[in-house]
Amino acid sequence: MKMHNPPHPGEIIADALDELNLGIRELARALNVAPSTAQRLVSCKAAVSPEMAVKLSAVLGSSPRLWLKLQEAYSLDKAEKNVDVSKLTPLFKPVQLSHI
Repeated sequence: MKMHNPPHPGEIIADALDELNLGIRELARALNVAPSTAQRLVSCKAAVSPEMAVKLSAVLGSSPRLWLKLQEAYSLDKAEKNVDVSKLTPLFKPVQLSHI
């Protein structure tokens, strides 16, 4: 089932920071990254890389795979809405199977 408008992982991180009553500097220290890096992530201006997924898993919980899946869902949804495929030429056409 496809999610509609999946959230950027940064939105989830921002919610977690609110619940924990923590700021960007605390997150940056915990992740061992610059505050500007943490800010870009939380403000949805940076994508979660595999390395960041491992760090988020260690600091905020869940698995690295979950953090990457959240990023993938967000990125794919954005691409499907923004990429114009009308001028592309399909090289593969699925075969229609007749009903038996």
